[in-house]
Amino acid sequence: MPNIKKIDVTSKTIYGLKTRTKNADEMNVDTQKIAPLWGKFYEEVVPKLQEGTQFYGLYSGYESDASGMFDVLVGSEQESEGLDSITLQEGRYLRFPAHGQMPQAIIDAWNQVWAYFEDPSIDERRAYETDFEHYISEDEAHIYIGVHYF
Repeated sequence: MPNIKKIDVTSKTIYGLKTRTKNADEMNVDTQKIAPLWGKFYEEVVPKLQEGTQFYGLYSGYESDASGMFDVLVGSEQESEGLDSITLQEGRYLRFPAHGQMPQAIIDAWNQVWAYFEDPSIDERRAYETDFEHYISEDEAHIYIGVHYF
């Protein structure tokens, strides 16, 4: 896998809009919640943010693994009244790059994440504590996956 990096992340709080979902629901347009959450975020929250604010998609509250329920928070580091918040856990993460037209580039990067963790020869296992997407520009983002080492 090209350009995957081990990164130590410090704790930070992200403020935004939150929902609870599971991957199986996200595969169906009628049941998906993440895409509509991003739409609502861009419509209701982004106009109130400072110019140049970077966005995050934060995944936490895992029920089990990739098949269980989890929380998604779409937001930024800018605090604003009426927003939910989640604190990223400090720790070791693997960073997967996403370059190109969004959201397809982030979808492709998530496919790399899933393929990576299906490989039994790797030394890391997903922690299922907090994972996040950090959007750097219109065509660049990174996915950070919290890991344990064996």
